[in-house]
Amino acid sequence: MPGVAQRTVDYARNYRRRALRSTLLVAAVWTTGGVAAILFLTSAGTAPFGTVGAAVSSLGIIAGLVGTDFILVMIVLAARVPLIDRTIGHDRAIAVHRSLGKPALYLLLGHGALLLIGYGLEQGFLPFAELGPMLATPNMPLAFIALGLMIVVVVTSLVAVRRHFSYEGWHVIHLLSYVAVAFAIPHQLSLGGVLANGTLPRVYWITLYVLAFGSIATYRVIEPVVSTFRHRIRVDQVETIAEGVVSIHLSGRALTSLGAVGGQFFVWRFWTGSTWWHSHPVSLSSVPTDGTARITLRDLGDGSRRILSIPSGTFVSIEGPYGLFTPAARTAPKIAIIAAGIGITPARALLEESRLSPGEATVLLRTSMDDRYLWDEVATIAKAKGAKFYTMTGPRATSGARWMPQRDAERGVSLRSVFPDLLDSDLYVCGPPAWLELIEAEAVAAGLPAHRLHSERFDW
Repeated sequence: MPGVAQRTVDYARNYRRRALRSTLLVAAVWTTGGVAAILFLTSAGTAPFGTVGAAVSSLGIIAGLVGTDFILVMIVLAARVPLIDRTIGHDRAIAVHRSLGKPALYLLLGHGALLLIGYGLEQGFLPFAELGPMLATPNMPLAFIALGLMIVVVVTSLVAVRRHFSYEGWHVIHLLSYVAVAFAIPHQLSLGGVLANGTLPRVYWITLYVLAFGSIATYRVIEPVVSTFRHRIRVDQVETIAEGVVSIHLSGRALTSLGAVGGQFFVWRFWTGSTWWHSHPVSLSSVPTDGTARITLRDLGDGSRRILSIPSGTFVSIEGPYGLFTPAARTAPKIAIIAAGIGITPARALLEESRLSPGEATVLLRTSMDDRYLWDEVATIAKAKGAKFYTMTGPRATSGARWMPQRDAERGVSLRSVFPDLLDSDLYVCGPPAWLELIEAEAVAAGLPAHRLHSERFDW
């Protein structure tokens, strides 16, 4: 095993490469909107801006093109393309995906409004008087349906609205975005000179549509089906480790060829009569072998509750592996791990996966109740690898550092006191979102660089 100094150099080099790729990828995502606008402007010439009405309509067309571009890029980001996942991680990809949602919706709404105003100015009518003729245009009713569906998708994706839905209900609604884009295709490709046959804009848009729907078809349908039947994963045993918590032991073929490492997750689907209809993103709770894997999950609602009692022999389909909550994300000579609740699962696998020298890692497990599942395993791994191991138990503090027990907060315990080498470490945190955000805030306030903070959130 390479020495600590050499591994530190390797971590830094890998981070620089990944950071450059990440910056270029995110920049490219936003740049595509500019490309869509420039292609229209360079192909349309000055004629679309000859009158006030034409200029307003042209601005509406540009807004529609950029908004549609963002929607298609969002589909690519949500397709779990391996290159994107390795570059910025699934969480960051989804964050960028969500950041495009509102701009895309506003642009599409602006598209409709500006076209109504522009056509009205050209014809000498009030804008809303143009609705009738516009709806009579071929493919235009489908475009209005597509816009309505996109409004539903974006509104239900807002945090304040999303929390009122179950994951399964929200997921079904979110699939409407694909229907919306499909409904918009005929309208866009029939825009006469805007996307005329043989023009560069038409080539660009067809390529973008193929990339978006090809990514979904490849990485959300074809690849998972092939992987599922290749590896033939089945439930071997369901082990109860605490009330409402089970470890599901799985068996399969050539599982190491999946390339999964400790800290990553798969999307699992268990094929029983009561569980086949929805999937579950769950982290590995141990490093897989060639023939076995394990996940550990907690009763967090109707969906996960049904899995707790699935029978042995149940066939399992998979998507993945995903995530950068792994040693591959390291950039610093030391590593700090904090986990709470069911967040112990990727933390335990991450620790098992990591190549460590004595004293290189520090692990802190936190619980407000008696939910210490897998703690003994983590303690055993930490001892074997020479890692420091601490625990915190008790109700959360009401003042001071509210992510820890009250008695520890009153004693002045902090991240810096638990992890003296925090600023020379990568900090991995996994647990309930509100608790995790408190730790993130304290870590940033203590001076930890953002690229050394790695969080795994159990939300959607």
